[in-house]
Amino acid sequence: MRRSIILLLVLSVAALIFASGCAPKQVARCTAPEDNPQHHYLRGMEALEKGKIDTAKEKFERSVYCDEKFPQGYGGLAIAQAERAAGQKDSGFRGVETTRAFEHLERAEKLSASDDEKFDYFVAVIRVNTLLQPKDWLEGAAKAYGKIRDLKVDERKLVYYQGTEAAQYYMGNAYLSAKEFQQARDMYSGVLNAKREGKWHEKADKAWKKVDKIVRAMAGITVGDVGKQIAVKDAVTRGDIAALLIDELKIDKLFAGRIPVQSQVDKMQAEFTPADTLNYHFKEEVLTILKWKIRGLEPKFDETTKAYLFKPEDSVRRGEMAFILEDVLMKLTGDEKLATAYFGQERSPFPDVKPTSLFYNAVMNMTTRGIMEGELSGEFRIDAPVDGAEALLALRVLKQKMNIY
Repeated sequence: MRRSIILLLVLSVAALIFASGCAPKQVARCTAPEDNPQHHYLRGMEALEKGKIDTAKEKFERSVYCDEKFPQGYGGLAIAQAERAAGQKDSGFRGVETTRAFEHLERAEKLSASDDEKFDYFVAVIRVNTLLQPKDWLEGAAKAYGKIRDLKVDERKLVYYQGTEAAQYYMGNAYLSAKEFQQARDMYSGVLNAKREGKWHEKADKAWKKVDKIVRAMAGITVGDVGKQIAVKDAVTRGDIAALLIDELKIDKLFAGRIPVQSQVDKMQAEFTPADTLNYHFKEEVLTILKWKIRGLEPKFDETTKAYLFKPEDSVRRGEMAFILEDVLMKLTGDEKLATAYFGQERSPFPDVKPTSLFYNAVMNMTTRGIMEGELSGEFRIDAPVDGAEALLALRVLKQKMNIY
């Protein structure tokens, strides 16, 4: 009996060995040293940083081809699809890309097992929501950020993000996109306090400076929807400045209040309507600016059309901004001597603004009154574009100088 049992066991083992030998072996799809999911995921994320969306998508697709259960690859695909969708004006195409993005997110969620994998997934949720902004998107992003805080992450295993402060950086971006400027500043500040020279330090420092300027600009000033939209811009346009002067500074009301005869005010109007403002969303604001003939915002002659146009989409340079605000200040104070106050000076405090420059007098009027500021380097950056926060801050100081509330 015992010998029979032993024989049966031997035969069973032999059968298993035979079966395993005959069964088809699982062939690895990617065998080259650098042809692995982690490598392709990292390269895909780096491509996203550079705005190479199609390249990133290819890398993420390769990562999940190498390993069908690689969650970070699906998270990367979700971000790439969201980037493609966010850049599309066609609603049909955008809808398809949006659906794919959330399908990839769902796949990433199901496959994420470790806290390190879940970290990448939740950051992807924040980024996708910020890009696509579906219903209750900010709440969804904040919820994902809250879950990240409960994770115990081994930062050495974060292939791309390298540090958990990355979640704060992208949550800061979410708040900034939602025009929640104070919360955004707090998030960026958290990144700066997390590590002295981490991967996200430089990005957060730049973002913090931008949003801090916005917060300072809004202190003591009620910024409407137009102001909030313009505040986040890296370069404001002539149309933006027209809208800010009318909606935020109430220029029309202020100027009209300095003309004693109401009938004279009623007769004032723009000499003509520039052709490029006929369908412009700030058309009325532009016409009001033209009515008051503010220097620096006059129509420009266009060689192509041989007509005077307002060119509302042209960026405003810092020198031009000083010129515009100087004229506003002169009209508010009635002091026309401001226009020549610094004529004849031989030396300029700014190496990039010569006393002979068209904008020199305006730059001096604005900087000596603290309405605009030069750089720590000593330059004024006369040809640099004015960003939205800077424009709002200049208007806020101007209002304070004129006691306009």
